[in-house]
Amino acid sequence: MTSLTDRKNAAISRGVGMTTQIYAERAENAEIWDKEGNRYIDFASGIAVVNTGHRHPKVIAAVKAQLDRFTHTCHQVVPYENYVHLAERLNAIVPGGFAKKTIFVTTGAEAVENAVKIARAATGRQAIVAFGGGFHGRTFMGMALTGKVVPYKVGFGAMPADVFHAPFPVELHGVSVEQSLAALKKLFAADVDPNRVAAIIIEPVQGEGGFYPVPTAFMKALREICDQYGILLIADEVQTGFARTGKLLAMEHHGVAPDLTTMAKSLAGGFPLAAVTGRAEIMDAPGPGGLGGTYGGNPLGIAAAHAVLDVIAEENLCERANQLGNRLKQRLAAIREKAPEIVDIRGPGFMNAVEFNDVKTNVPSAEFANKVRLLALEKGLILLTCGVHGNVIRFLAPITIQDDVFAEALDILESSILEARG
Repeated sequence: MTSLTDRKNAAISRGVGMTTQIYAERAENAEIWDKEGNRYIDFASGIAVVNTGHRHPKVIAAVKAQLDRFTHTCHQVVPYENYVHLAERLNAIVPGGFAKKTIFVTTGAEAVENAVKIARAATGRQAIVAFGGGFHGRTFMGMALTGKVVPYKVGFGAMPADVFHAPFPVELHGVSVEQSLAALKKLFAADVDPNRVAAIIIEPVQGEGGFYPVPTAFMKALREICDQYGILLIADEVQTGFARTGKLLAMEHHGVAPDLTTMAKSLAGGFPLAAVTGRAEIMDAPGPGGLGGTYGGNPLGIAAAHAVLDVIAEENLCERANQLGNRLKQRLAAIREKAPEIVDIRGPGFMNAVEFNDVKTNVPSAEFANKVRLLALEKGLILLTCGVHGNVIRFLAPITIQDDVFAEALDILESSILEARG
């Protein structure tokens, strides 16, 4: 009998990488059961998508109610009130004490693409500055902005022009805030006139790059640089958004308002929806028809997003994220006393990571991180690695995870790290 893995290999492009060979049958909150009936604790959340848990009852109820009304009209052809209402809600909650407007699209990469389009239309400039280690999607503009070659850029040819990269400040890897700012200044002197730069895009916490938070001093300095040269600041909140960092949006940690904010992933609790929210006059720069898409703001995703925002407020998920993150970081700190491979434990709220080095050479150890991941998977815990060096494990469990399931997961994590030491 042909296995599902064999069927997958025969039918699906190998370019669609798979972290596990688990084929989901059903899921509930923080747990997944595969087709063989095996149970797993999900510390991936579909890569930060189900912050409110798999199949949250209020999200499912909202989508079912919408199914009974209509599933698609294309908002650009026959609009609907829920789209307008969700835009109003995002305009109110996205940081910035100024008038805002919103558009809805389908994916995070699409949100980034549209933010760049809007920035170029609003400024009349072309150049974009991004950061090493950043991840902004797999479309061509997304790849160009992403600061990691393998596997995202390799083999895909020339990237779009007028995209420049500066080093991201990570003290652990010897790059200070001052050095990053000096490199940006050098970039403006040697490679691109800052008066040609439409936008600087940055993740408040790097996602694929290793869960490195932006230092507040750096974010404030970027805001000042943008104001000095008339550059727009884009906050890519695709992975950081919606209670994950202990705030509804991660930029709230810095007291800095971006001009444009991109959102997706957990916005709709498992349904495809993405958004760009920004200053009203900037968002109005493109002409009618310049923005949008057939599926942008799909009614089911819009309904789910309304429910997600309600759940975050009703269940105090920002506070819950801080509580869970503190428990996780405390447990990792205790494990660190027995596992010197751990060189860093970090992350705001429940957007946390642990980084591993080889104890003999003190260089990043992707091998150790992957060994921990595989051992945990054998024990029923799904983990994800990340980082430019592949030596980071990131933790993205649903913020709604039950206390007993969370405690079980922490026990598995500890035993996997200690077992990986051999």
